Amino acid sequence: MAELAGGQHRLSRMLAPSSVALLGASTVPNIAGNDMVLELQASRYPGRVYPVNPRYDEVEGYPCYSGLRDLPEVPDLAVLGVGNGALEEQVRTAIDMGVGGLVIPGSVLLPTDTERDSLRGRIRAMATAADLPIVGGNCMGFYNVDAWFRAFPFYRPYELREGGVTLVAHSGSVLTSLLWNDQKLRFNLAVSPGQELVTTVDEYMDYALDQPSTQVIALFLESVRDPEGFIAVLRKAAERDIPVVALKAGRSPVAAKLALSHSGAIAGDAAAYQALFDRYGVLSVTTLDELAATALLLSCSRRAAPGGLATIHDSGGERELLIDLADDIGVPFAQIGEETTATLAENLDHGLEPVNPLDAWGTGNNYQVIFERCWQALIDDEDTAMGAFVIDLTSGFYLHESFARICRRVHRRTTKPVAVITNHIGTDSQDLARRLTDLGIPVLDGTVAGLQAIRHALAYRDYRLSPRIAPAVAPGTEVSHHWRARLGEPRILTEGEGLRLLADYGVPTIAHRTVTDAESAVAAAHEVGFPVVVKTAVPGILHKSDVGGVWLNLVDAEQVRAAYVELAAHLGPEALVAAMHFADVEMAFGVVVDPQFGPMVLVAGGGVFIEILGDRQLGLVPIDLPIARRMINKLDIAPVLDGARGRVVVDKQAVAHALVALSNLAADVGDLIAELDVNPLAVTTDGALALDALVVPAAAVTTVSAEVDQMRGAVSSSEGETNP
Repeated sequence: MAELAGGQHRLSRMLAPSSVALLGASTVPNIAGNDMVLELQASRYPGRVYPVNPRYDEVEGYPCYSGLRDLPEVPDLAVLGVGNGALEEQVRTAIDMGVGGLVIPGSVLLPTDTERDSLRGRIRAMATAADLPIVGGNCMGFYNVDAWFRAFPFYRPYELREGGVTLVAHSGSVLTSLLWNDQKLRFNLAVSPGQELVTTVDEYMDYALDQPSTQVIALFLESVRDPEGFIAVLRKAAERDIPVVALKAGRSPVAAKLALSHSGAIAGDAAAYQALFDRYGVLSVTTLDELAATALLLSCSRRAAPGGLATIHDSGGERELLIDLADDIGVPFAQIGEETTATLAENLDHGLEPVNPLDAWGTGNNYQVIFERCWQALIDDEDTAMGAFVIDLTSGFYLHESFARICRRVHRRTTKPVAVITNHIGTDSQDLARRLTDLGIPVLDGTVAGLQAIRHALAYRDYRLSPRIAPAVAPGTEVSHHWRARLGEPRILTEGEGLRLLADYGVPTIAHRTVTDAESAVAAAHEVGFPVVVKTAVPGILHKSDVGGVWLNLVDAEQVRAAYVELAAHLGPEALVAAMHFADVEMAFGVVVDPQFGPMVLVAGGGVFIEILGDRQLGLVPIDLPIARRMINKLDIAPVLDGARGRVVVDKQAVAHALVALSNLAADVGDLIAELDVNPLAVTTDGALALDALVVPAAAVTTVSAEVDQMRGAVSSSEGETNP
């Protein structure tokens, strides 16, 4: 991200202005022109404010000016609250004057717009050439709580207390939902970037990462318009230990289509986004409740220690519910030691079990001493990563106020995170919750969202502790040059070529030979060993089974000869002879080149697991063995690999090594590949072998459809001649 002279961030004048012009300012109540003035007054902005509207001499106590050029100085920021028809002229004036940035709330659309000539395109071109940052168009503006500044078209007389959460949301309603309603969340910056005509999400994130107050970045994303910039800022966040929490909308096909119509941006493949998030430790959430709870928990300065969660309860039934939900969500509990167990047993009422999670409510006698001693013992246990006091929190109720005092005392005696989880989101807890949160004890609303936030806190801890990713292993220069040249040709690879490509990069492949006559087919079968499979190798046939191009389990020369003659007569002379290999489990590999984030490797369960259940994991290239193992263990088929229901335990380590080898291939030549499928990958108790390979070079994409259509036509004609 470029800096201005003196080391100032290029967005500083726009996001932390010393002066602001409000074009379209008005005295009419309850419209954007008036509300944006009142918002600045509510924020107690200390800078210079210049309403601009030729209709007025004064707006809300400020002198009003006829136009931008009439101002006594060049403002750092201009908010263009004017109609779309006047936008182009005002943008040009702002550029001529040297204004530091713009906010454009409007849609930036005209009835005369065409695909080749539009208002958005002209404004984008002007601003880009002038290096002028813009919030919007079609946005809600922003709050900079650190700078006591608001550029917002809706007035709410609401004082925001500064904090460490930066929020960037493609939905203005999401922005206000979190900004206005959860009084425990403390923001330093909240931005509605809208259409991102010029300034993209990653630039706001970059600005936030340069602010000392930023403790966590929360995102509501429909798309990423600058993939390279986004990856760079995720890397920067990881380097600075600032967690990023992202809610990616548009994961389903219908939602993706609506995202395109809403913001004009392509949503992108959800699995590719998840692979990107996994690489850089971004915590992926699926609801606003989960986003808010996770941002709140991580905005506290303490990080989870090694181990699992310790919880204390005043209800046995609610404890059971939390245990069930933690199992569903994947939150591990601390395995408390003997000393902790003994302390619990010494203090609990008779009949209560000294375990974690702990129900500490018995007779109610001396409950404050019991809860404090037990809570302290749980927090101090060496396997406790963090603690959560799980209660129905009601402001003003003596019992819950006393529980809050216990939390405060225990919190002061530990460096571990201490949180409160309410069992029900609707409990009357705002006042007490604010007081606790302000002391560094975040109150997480609802058991599910609270546990999800804790899972993310533990995941972020694990990400921070994970070793640096091993770099891709490059092949020899000769291998790389050969395959880059071949993949640059506009022809799909034959299966034999595909298998050789895999083998050259270290992916184990089945023994095979390419043949063009019956006798060489028989000779090849003897070389690779019976039984064998004979498949067509005619160029252009991508899915051989669909055209009768595969003969399996051939056990002698006569069967091989007969199979070859049949294939040659119907499809052509080129064929592949390979050893039959019987898998204990079938899997699939692939290389996917995402248009935004580049080459990725895919591992999937074979057969029904991928075809019906969509059981797959993507990894951003390069991956190493630890990442490969995690990808494999996340698959639904993982229990099958581990010998579930009496099956044999297969060689997952071989699968992981093969997946890393495929990643090395993708790192070297993935930019030249449109599609690479290994299906099946045969996995046994002592290895993994690629049995089939489909490789389509990017250079061949335009010719593949024509070749396939041509082959299908040839097959149909041949079948018509031989099978009337």
